Amino acid sequence: MTSESVKKKIEELRRQIEHHSRLYYIKDRPEISDSRYDELFRELKSLEEKYPELKDASSPTMRVGGVPREGFSKVKHAGRMLSLQAVHTKKDALGFDKRCRETLGVDKLDYICEPKLDGLSVELRYEKGVFIQGATRGDGIIGEDITENLRTIRSIPLKLRDTNLNHLVVRGEVVMLLKDFQELNKKHIKENKQAFANPRNAAAGSLRQLDPKIAAGRGLTAFIYEVIESSGRKIKTQEESLELLKDCGFMINAEIRHSDSIKEAIKYHSGLERGRDKLDYEIDGIVIKVNNLAYHDVLGVRSTTPRWAAAFKFEPRKETTIVEDIVVQVGRTGTLTPVALLRPVEVGGVTVSRATLHNMDEIERKDIRIKDKVKVQRAGDVIPQVISVDKEARTGNEEKFHMPGRCPVCGSPVIHEDVYYFCGGGILCPARMKESIKHFASKNAMDIEGLSNKTIELFFDRGLIKAVPDIYKLKKEDLLELPGWQEKSAQKLIDSIAKSKSTTLSRFIFGLGLRHVGRHLAEVLAANFKDIDELRKAKRGELEGIKEIGPKAAESVSDFFSGGKSLKIIEELKKSGLKIHNEAVRGKLKNLTFLFTGTLPSFSRNLAQAEVEARGGQVSSTLSGKVDYLVAGELPGSKFKKAKEKGVKIISEDEFKKLLK
Repeated sequence: MTSESVKKKIEELRRQIEHHSRLYYIKDRPEISDSRYDELFRELKSLEEKYPELKDASSPTMRVGGVPREGFSKVKHAGRMLSLQAVHTKKDALGFDKRCRETLGVDKLDYICEPKLDGLSVELRYEKGVFIQGATRGDGIIGEDITENLRTIRSIPLKLRDTNLNHLVVRGEVVMLLKDFQELNKKHIKENKQAFANPRNAAAGSLRQLDPKIAAGRGLTAFIYEVIESSGRKIKTQEESLELLKDCGFMINAEIRHSDSIKEAIKYHSGLERGRDKLDYEIDGIVIKVNNLAYHDVLGVRSTTPRWAAAFKFEPRKETTIVEDIVVQVGRTGTLTPVALLRPVEVGGVTVSRATLHNMDEIERKDIRIKDKVKVQRAGDVIPQVISVDKEARTGNEEKFHMPGRCPVCGSPVIHEDVYYFCGGGILCPARMKESIKHFASKNAMDIEGLSNKTIELFFDRGLIKAVPDIYKLKKEDLLELPGWQEKSAQKLIDSIAKSKSTTLSRFIFGLGLRHVGRHLAEVLAANFKDIDELRKAKRGELEGIKEIGPKAAESVSDFFSGGKSLKIIEELKKSGLKIHNEAVRGKLKNLTFLFTGTLPSFSRNLAQAEVEARGGQVSSTLSGKVDYLVAGELPGSKFKKAKEKGVKIISEDEFKKLLK
């Protein structure tokens, strides 16, 4: 092809792709299949890569692909982005209309009424028909430049259809549709990430991602509703500005209506409030705007709100909502917990979008189905729960939920035990792995100071830790590449990890996170087996013969050590330098009681207690006649003086170490 024919071909492909994108994302009536659309897109991308001189910022291929940014720069708005004065009753709405008419000296006003979208306000700027900048509301005068993230939203045209406009500034709302919100939360729950409370938070969080590729994957939608500046076309009413926006290729909300009077606007409010559950996005009221733009200048603005518009709010939805879907969350011990994804509803002043369903017995007892209308409460004002189903509201489209036969994360067979279901994949299931790492590093297990849940989340998401043994492969250089980590904090964590390599058998067993084996049973097992290898070889019958070890705990321990993958983790930990104290010395401190005071440089209080208990001794929290030794560290407290008075034997940290040996 000649350079001219290539140029024409590229322009034609861009035109076709934009046309079909508009039909798909804005009109919701696609004319071609997804595969055909992908073909056109690949062809255009191939030509642009072959002829880079013909690349254009407004090309559909440029929507995604920007590199992550270090932060957002500031943008001054074309005009102040105001808030809206809220009205809550029919009387308030009539009062708004009366004030406008009296100020203008007219008997009647017509209005444009639109849904009050619950999203993030943005301002978009176009020069010579091309999208060049987009910003958040910020403080109303200065916003943040989020252009690259806004470019990823398919309903925002990169090039205007009306090419006669050399300059255009518009405003609108970016929202996350409910179906996209539920899919995102479903994904987060499966990955054991924090779910978003509501679609607005999800939309705002997505737009403020430094990596545009993350924003691109969130399925955001933008409704544009206001023209701030334009050249080449005069508009006299809000109704005309909406027509201009349509002609330019923007998505305009389909529920916007023209009202001849305030009574019609109030009627529109009532109808939309009744039908809000049928919408695929969140709204919390309507916006009433005086239609005549010339009247806007006469009415003017207050310090933060315009006098020509008002937000007529709905009554908050409380307690009753819809079960949009039911998904399964995999916990640390492999328990599969069903979670209801709810249409966001306000309960006790908090927006609730999901609720635990506990187990299948609970679902069957309450007969909870997908698409059911349910009543929700916050148990103890904290955990949301579904308390009842409105069975009279059923339409026949509701679906019964069934527990999956395989783990939704790793695909391993699901084990059914009593009312519970478990992933049979062991601690190598990715969903369990992150929680297993948190448990392994916790205070009562390996007690790795500085390796908090939040830090583990960061390391796991960055790929630094994928399994428990990776903790001991961390290097200081890895940490220094992360935001917020300095030489001192990195070294402190590395030292803490190194310190944890010396541990007791009971702590190690507890850290493995075996089902039915808590801290006490871990100590019981440590008191009955010389080391981890001896425990590994124990048969189920032998385990059941130990006092306090029941059939379920015995089965759990036996099953765990019969798996090759689990054994591999233990071997990796040993190779990393982990030293599990030989419990052959168990019983050495039997019948002896210790009390600690002051700071022990070589031990945390938990570790010192574990060392004593591992050898058959006991630790007291108070001074009494039963105490055999007071271990005095640096800056001992009042217990030191009382022990002297009572004649209790006082030993130093070094003497305590000798007793342990």
